[in-house]
Amino acid sequence: MKASPGARSWIAAGVRHELLTRALPALRHDMAAPVSVIRMALLMLKRQVAAATIDPAACEERVALIDNQVSELVHAIRSLRDWELATTDDGITRSALVAQCVGLMRSAFDLHGVMLQTDDALAAQEGEPRWPSGAALRYLFLGALGYLHDGVEEAGAIRIEADGADALRLRALPRELGATHAVLDAHRAPRALAIDAVALQNLAEDLGYAIALERDSVRLSLTTGTGG
Repeated sequence: MKASPGARSWIAAGVRHELLTRALPALRHDMAAPVSVIRMALLMLKRQVAAATIDPAACEERVALIDNQVSELVHAIRSLRDWELATTDDGITRSALVAQCVGLMRSAFDLHGVMLQTDDALAAQEGEPRWPSGAALRYLFLGALGYLHDGVEEAGAIRIEADGADALRLRALPRELGATHAVLDAHRAPRALAIDAVALQNLAEDLGYAIALERDSVRLSLTTGTGG
């Protein structure tokens, strides 16, 4: 029986949930790190205030550190809105999309012996065009990473390259001879939740993007409704 449009939307929502779950360890770290610094700074500030002679300069330095870390924490919390498809965003550049998603997943992939390689052409450049729907593109890019990570067992690296002016190509590269698989699987989903071709295609269609899939590569366009 062919899935109804409503069922396909639920499937895509499930894929997005799985991708967000995989990104959560990095998101939690971004929020927990400032809290740890704030706690340490408060402890030092209490000691300085309780000292026989108070050093105003040292106290001011601790207060400034706490203020800075509170700003970092607020920014991290507000960034959670970036995952809401219903939220209107101001788009994202291609280089920022790659940098954000690679930063979220690098540690998890490293645990499995899969390196993430970014082509130099994807470095941030002044005057880069911004592509609309940054949240959708983030899910789609993470989906492409998950597809290659879950489906190409012999992959030792995933290389991300520019493909023309408005697309990206991700390629799984074979593991070097003699290299061993990482033993930690804390971030690998059960096989039932692997991002396969059906899951990724469903996600792309629900978001309004076209992708070109091969066993060891994905091409995704940054413009809606077009493929290559």
